[in-house]
Amino acid sequence: KSLVPLWGRQIPYTMMKFACFEKTVEFLYANVVPKPRAECTKGEQLLVTFAAGYIAGVFCAVVSHPADTLVSYMNKAQGSTVGSAAKALGFAGLWAGLGPRIIMIGTLTALQWFIYDGVKVQLRLPRPPPPEMPESLKIKLGLAQQ
Repeated sequence: KSLVPLWGRQIPYTMMKFACFEKTVEFLYANVVPKPRAECTKGEQLLVTFAAGYIAGVFCAVVSHPADTLVSYMNKAQGSTVGSAAKALGFAGLWAGLGPRIIMIGTLTALQWFIYDGVKVQLRLPRPPPPEMPESLKIKLGLAQQ
């Protein structure tokens, strides 16, 4: 019907997909995986990628679900607006069907990241090291080792 409702769904979804994936990978290597990434096999690294992708997918589903429900409703109800659709659905209606969406989006997002990382591994393309805080920021925050 218009781009605004689609953007309301797609922009938060995409932002969450990348931001949550990166932060989840960092968290998993720092707190769950018992050895540094450099010491992990390619298979272990791909397992971390899949897990982080699934977790990111769960967050994507939660963030984008109300907007997706609105867009679906507006496509079915001729002449509806965002406001009238939200009013007709109500708070509970905006969240109806979230469970199956989490399973679907979590799995799809995990597979997308797994395939992306798997291709990079198979083609022996460089994979960036985990991000590290710049030395200048460590000094500014008083975290640098003297």
